[in-house]
Amino acid sequence: MSILRERADEAATSFDVLFASSEALPLIKTGGLADVAGSLPVALRSLGHDARLILPAYPRALKQVRELRTACELRLPGALSPVRLLSGFMPDRDLPVYLVDAPEHFCREGNPYTDVSGRDWGDNAERFLLFSWAVATVAMGVPALNWRPQLLHCNDWQTALAPALMRDREERPATVFTIHNLAYQGLFDRATFDRLKLPPALWSVAGLEFHQRLSFIKGGIIFADRVNTVSPTYADEVRTSQHGCGLDGLLRQIGGRFQGILNGIDYHTWNPATDPALTQPYDTERLHLKAGNKLELQRLFDLPRNEHTFVLGYIGRLVEQKGVDLIVEMLPWLLEDPRVQVVMQGSGEANLELMLKRVAEAHPDRVGTYVGYDEGRAHLIEAGCDAFLMPSRFEPCGLNQMYSLRYGCVPIVRRTGGLADTVSDGDRGPATGFLFEEPSAEALCHKVREAVDLWHNNQDAWRARMRAGMEQDISWEASARQYQHYYADALEARQNLERALA
Repeated sequence: MSILRERADEAATSFDVLFASSEALPLIKTGGLADVAGSLPVALRSLGHDARLILPAYPRALKQVRELRTACELRLPGALSPVRLLSGFMPDRDLPVYLVDAPEHFCREGNPYTDVSGRDWGDNAERFLLFSWAVATVAMGVPALNWRPQLLHCNDWQTALAPALMRDREERPATVFTIHNLAYQGLFDRATFDRLKLPPALWSVAGLEFHQRLSFIKGGIIFADRVNTVSPTYADEVRTSQHGCGLDGLLRQIGGRFQGILNGIDYHTWNPATDPALTQPYDTERLHLKAGNKLELQRLFDLPRNEHTFVLGYIGRLVEQKGVDLIVEMLPWLLEDPRVQVVMQGSGEANLELMLKRVAEAHPDRVGTYVGYDEGRAHLIEAGCDAFLMPSRFEPCGLNQMYSLRYGCVPIVRRTGGLADTVSDGDRGPATGFLFEEPSAEALCHKVREAVDLWHNNQDAWRARMRAGMEQDISWEASARQYQHYYADALEARQNLERALA
């Protein structure tokens, strides 16, 4: 019997999992991946699994990880000197963390992927190949750690080469690869492939080649034992030419190796009954207290304070994918109704930032905007708004609509991806929000007006939607149980492959 099978039999109800990500909350965040990486391993540990996180040693991460020490040094291809592997714990949780300390790759200003001006780092391929080599090395077992995972869970293109690098290694762990947004694939030219000195055999349609370009994400899709994305509906959508970003055929081809598992949210961080960012905590039994947060939100955005005004909120990137242009186009029609205010927080495309600024300047008593991201302000928006706008053109999972449900801030969303899986307009179970089909300002405005009318004319029905959303189980614990079963499938697939090669 192999070591892998022995270890799987010994831990039939629990797994040793190395969770690889390029970002994780609260260490560093650019998007929803950070929320997942900061929460799912914690939820897995609560179910009895030994989950550990590995990510690059960015300056902000180095400052926050507690009990940080040097565990060992790794000699990695492409590194001019040994790379330190640091170990410690998350600042607010007992989650073990490994940091890959390669200063020439990760000690720089800006976010993990772009410089301070927003341009991609020119050596991103080298940076995340090095990180993938580190992930694969730790996954294969490093004696100094006295720990070896049964399963490696990689996320998005920045870690997708790790399964490819381990493809021929005996006694490798089982691998799971999660696609958080298929639009980001890690595409580079052929010259980059040659420069990285990757095995020549990987330059093929059955490897990393994608229309004569190097595709990092294909490393995970082709070589992982199991592949998933972050909602069942998005899993269906990306297997179509409309949403598959050129990879729909491959995703259809891998068949049962691919599925959708819905993300969850951290109930410890997102809890209106205990949230320190709120002026007035509340729960389903004290919904009337939510109004205190609306008054504070209006004050924060310099809007007239009136709890009888219907307040709409938006938090997120100011990009067309999120349907922000639909919101901007809708606002002049919506603001004809004097009973409505809108608050928006986010940053992104310069033209959308400018449009929002102009709308806010034209309607200073109706529209409040904040360009940037502030965590406390985000919590107050969820608590203070009556409804939340999320008219995305596509949405792999979405987290803000789930935060909204948790906070009784009724979501108004487009029926796509994870939005369709988490928000109900009464077609499946109790209504928790409002959904519309067509990605247009007219369709969005029609649904918002429907929500405004219900809020003003039938508070009992409105509060029923609030309570139904707040009582819905969208916790990471529920999602972690699904991953637990998926890990078992991946381990079984790895064992079957091992038997076939024996």
